[in-house]
Amino acid sequence: MATTWIEQPIFFVDFEGSRTSGILEFGVVEVQRGAVVNTRTRICCATGRVRAEDTAVHGLSEQELATHEPFAEEWNYFSSLRELGPLAAHYAGVENALLKEVWPYPRSSPDFARPGKRVVDWGPWVDSARLYSQLYPQLESGRLESLVTACGLQGELDAHAAAYCPPDRRRYHAALYDALAGALLLASLARDPQVASLTTMQLLALSTLDGAKRDALQQGDLF
Repeated sequence: MATTWIEQPIFFVDFEGSRTSGILEFGVVEVQRGAVVNTRTRICCATGRVRAEDTAVHGLSEQELATHEPFAEEWNYFSSLRELGPLAAHYAGVENALLKEVWPYPRSSPDFARPGKRVVDWGPWVDSARLYSQLYPQLESGRLESLVTACGLQGELDAHAAAYCPPDRRRYHAALYDALAGALLLASLARDPQVASLTTMQLLALSTLDGAKRDALQQGDLF
């Protein structure tokens, strides 16, 4: 019998930065059985110019970043995550593009969309924004903060942030805070028995809006 997605470690990722500046901060949250089980975050030095308007959003300045190691030092960590489970993000195309700017491919890893197969790719990703837009189309906005509010998760998010986030990074547009927000949205889906019964492959199929890709991933009915 295929494994349900809640039994599979999923690693929710958020990056602050841009293709110009490089990844300036990452947050990773491991979700399993509908709960947060591990987190990691770090500030990284810029590899390009940090625009003032970007600093105004994420609060990270070039001077503050200069003393930290570059994101590229995290190759073994991110490659290891990809070997253990699928990566997840809110509008995952952004995180996927930033990651591929640093390393176009991970090590050969399990293809969680096709059990027993292997692939050299960071994806397919679990995408919380796509999942909510398809499972709950009545929600007005797919923005991270809007979904957290609509789902009544803000108090739970702030409690997790107090436990896991650096004191000065407990807000939206801080990498671990945003990763926790997305991870809690994902974990919240596990409370719906119908959604909790999906396989990892089915969750990945629901995470893409591309019909051809979805059909290629999907085998049989989702429900």
